[in-house]
Amino acid sequence: MKTIKLITWNVNGIRASYDKGLRQFVEDQSADILCLQETKAHRDQVEPVLQTLGYPHSYWSSAERKGYSGVATFCKQEPEKILTSIDKPAYTKEGRIVWTRHEHFDLYNIYFPNGGSGQERHDFKQVFLKELLAHLKFEMRKGREIVVVGDYNIAYLEHDVYDPVFLSRESGFLPEEREWFQTFLQAGFVDAFRQFSPDTKNVYSWWSYRELARPKNNGWRIDHICVTPALVPHLRSCDVLMQQEGSDHCPVVATFEF
Repeated sequence: MKTIKLITWNVNGIRASYDKGLRQFVEDQSADILCLQETKAHRDQVEPVLQTLGYPHSYWSSAERKGYSGVATFCKQEPEKILTSIDKPAYTKEGRIVWTRHEHFDLYNIYFPNGGSGQERHDFKQVFLKELLAHLKFEMRKGREIVVVGDYNIAYLEHDVYDPVFLSRESGFLPEEREWFQTFLQAGFVDAFRQFSPDTKNVYSWWSYRELARPKNNGWRIDHICVTPALVPHLRSCDVLMQQEGSDHCPVVATFEF
């Protein structure tokens, strides 16, 4: 039996979070695969940091714009393949996706667009969601088992936000975004956290800095680990680590056994 521990965390800047909890967290957790979003760095800017994290293999997609976006996947064991065909130029230049193939599943580490800064970004997010789901369905038809982790920038259940009425017109909890997430689940994906905690309330993964929301737990659960159905029997746990500081998001961790 092989256990795989997988963690996803939007660190809101890998350099900023390194001394605010990331380094110690990585050491304590010793995950087999660590997926970070909003790295806000290019790999060559953080080589000294990488050497201390203890992962021999890391794969990056960084934004052209300095200090913006970016994702990185860190692995103890080298993936079978690094894939890039979903990364259209519009997404590549924003550092949205790292797609790696492992023994038991394909892993998508994604920083989904935030649609909250105007109509253009809302429309960009809607196109991204549509194209991503079409791609995932295509890969599923090939018989791939898939894990999609990251900052989805979508809370889809009323349980997933602190005030569903007040937030119903906010990007990340809009009807069309929640509808997309339901379509995503209907396509065959399973929310790993809800698999173990279907009715749990007041569990969130992001709190606004601007609103000083964390002490009040005025949060959103927008960071997810979702899997295809054949992986569900291999899931052993999925937890949102709300006490972990170092970012405006907290990590989500899942364990699998194969």
